[in-house]
Amino acid sequence: MSRVSLRKKSSKIIKWKRILLIFVSVIMFIIGSGFVYEWISSEQAEGNYPPPGKLVDVGGYRLHIHKIGTGSPTIIVEAGSGETSLSWRDIPDQLAKSATVVSYDRAGYAWSEKANRERTGANVVSELHAALKKEGIDGPYILVGHSLGGMYARLFAQTYRDEVTGLVLVDARPENDERDTKAIYEQEKFVGNPSATVLKLLKMSGSLRLFQDVLLEGLVAKEDRERFINVIAKPSFFEAKEEEGKLANSTEDAIRGQNLNTLPVRVIARGVPQDYAKAGISEDNGKRLEDIWQAGQREMLTISTASQLIVAKKSGHMVIHDEPSLVVDTILSLLER
Repeated sequence: MSRVSLRKKSSKIIKWKRILLIFVSVIMFIIGSGFVYEWISSEQAEGNYPPPGKLVDVGGYRLHIHKIGTGSPTIIVEAGSGETSLSWRDIPDQLAKSATVVSYDRAGYAWSEKANRERTGANVVSELHAALKKEGIDGPYILVGHSLGGMYARLFAQTYRDEVTGLVLVDARPENDERDTKAIYEQEKFVGNPSATVLKLLKMSGSLRLFQDVLLEGLVAKEDRERFINVIAKPSFFEAKEEEGKLANSTEDAIRGQNLNTLPVRVIARGVPQDYAKAGISEDNGKRLEDIWQAGQREMLTISTASQLIVAKKSGHMVIHDEPSLVVDTILSLLER
């Protein structure tokens, strides 16, 4: 090969290296800008969205506790997996006309700090109890739990039985849910939600904020997305939610075969079946999963001799959003009792 040909070839290689370098630099600049944008936005959000309640130390980390209203018993609302004190919307305000109401965020969620203990049900319950006692919010309590929060509410009632005067389970996760559904999900090769690592990267890179209407569609209601992005979606939240999910079976074990004697219990079950097809589940297995869930709702009636089933005919899983008045009326009926 002649010197002229070698020079031309060398010139082409240098040219393509320069183009590649420029391309990589542009990509890195865009990615870096996303991280900077999210960091600035998150810093501003801390000032724009202060906690409505108090931060209470429960042993090296603080829980956000929001108390409103007056009177006894005190109503405590426990949100579901990935849900926070904000998920209850105006339900606490409605209840506060008649009683003291406490909403809060589990460790790592929303305004609460990251815990230094495992996210087991036992730890979740003891942390809540410690915060209540530290704030002088004594029983008797009426526990209201939605979804996974229903299991925590049941465990609280079991652990501190003498302090609980009523229990409302809002489409709560049944105690045998993982055991009864595991084989079906394995058959469907269901992978579930993205990992906490992926979700943290989406948030820290600014992608979750910029493309929230696409990434959060079907997961977070449109009216809740602004507060989700600015208050809830933090690395500690994704980590806590994932760990809670992995350890939920230990809470199932703790409440299996529960007997709360004559404690008034209200089980609110959804009346609109879950759309499992959206998660890629086949129609037959979707029906099996719904049947298991509905059977579990009715099995919860056995935990007390003073239990009652209420079907939220117009609601899917998020009964607290679909029929909040039904939830309020059910809780108030225990107050009157």
